[in-house]
Amino acid sequence: MSNRIAILPGDGIGPEVMREAVKVLDAVQEKFDFQLEYAYADVGGCAIDKHCKALPEKTLQICESSDAVLFGSVGGPKWESLPPAEQPERAALLPLPKQFELYCNLRPAKVYQNLAASSPLHPRIVKDGFDILCVRELTGGIYFGKPKGREGSGPDEKAYDTLIYTRREIERIARMAFDIARERKKKVTSIDKANVLTSMVLWREVVTRVARDYDDVALNHMYIDNATMQLVKDPHQFDVLLCGNMFGDIISDECAMITGSMGLLASASLNEEKFGLYEPAGGSAPDIAGQNIANPIAQIVSAAMLLRYTLGQSAAADAIEQAVNHVLEAGIHTADLVLGTEKPVSTSQMGDAIVDSIKAQ
Repeated sequence: MSNRIAILPGDGIGPEVMREAVKVLDAVQEKFDFQLEYAYADVGGCAIDKHCKALPEKTLQICESSDAVLFGSVGGPKWESLPPAEQPERAALLPLPKQFELYCNLRPAKVYQNLAASSPLHPRIVKDGFDILCVRELTGGIYFGKPKGREGSGPDEKAYDTLIYTRREIERIARMAFDIARERKKKVTSIDKANVLTSMVLWREVVTRVARDYDDVALNHMYIDNATMQLVKDPHQFDVLLCGNMFGDIISDECAMITGSMGLLASASLNEEKFGLYEPAGGSAPDIAGQNIANPIAQIVSAAMLLRYTLGQSAAADAIEQAVNHVLEAGIHTADLVLGTEKPVSTSQMGDAIVDSIKAQ
């Protein structure tokens, strides 16, 4: 029995890096004896050009009939003159979390040993690299809480947003974080502001209660302001960061920045059935599109996350991640990662090197 994967290459470098991700998926299918069915569809600016809509109904139908979505990057200068709500970045991506109830966002932030110099942090802090996973609640909190609005005028005009979390929302994202931590270093740091916000008092209480069901996982609570400082002081102390929507939005971007390269960063958004949307954290890079020089690793690692979190193919996911690590340690780098006098490899050469490493394992 095969699993169906919706492949949405997108714009800019999207199709180039997606080809390498599919190439890698083909390699692990053969090595680990399972089958995937690919269903390709247009999304983003190219979909606007062909179908007059960034997320056409046919594309949405393909996603709905698939087990997961492997999403490329979308957007570019060509479509910037469109009204904001019609631009690819908003019109293609924003409907999907709501459509599929994707409440859990996973953002890994990893510094590989031989790329430690790429991090903006001091070498004595980075050491041999670090590996953090930010688990962000995606559908609740202050971004969606009601009421929100503006009223009045003059000096007394005011605007307001409401930070609301239910016990159920907190519990389900906490369980996701603890389940994932069990497969990593067995440590969860829950980020809140319980010293000021009543909603965060509930957050801390529920997370503490959930932790009792995971006696093999260590739990630590940390205020958001301290967490942002600790990330740049000693990122090695963290394994899984559990965050509400707003704090996760902020801290996942900080995690991304301290790695030093967006070309390596993947992300995933999951629902309760483990259906997931998997995509690189970077943009479509239209300035280098079509030149075969883009770094495909973020798209490839996104594919590995798809195998791990939606399809349960952990051995295949491990093989991909080990291959990426091996290739980078061997000094095989695309242009964005080149240090000193190294000669960069192309997008397709990087994909080939990772495939060769998988086959050699």
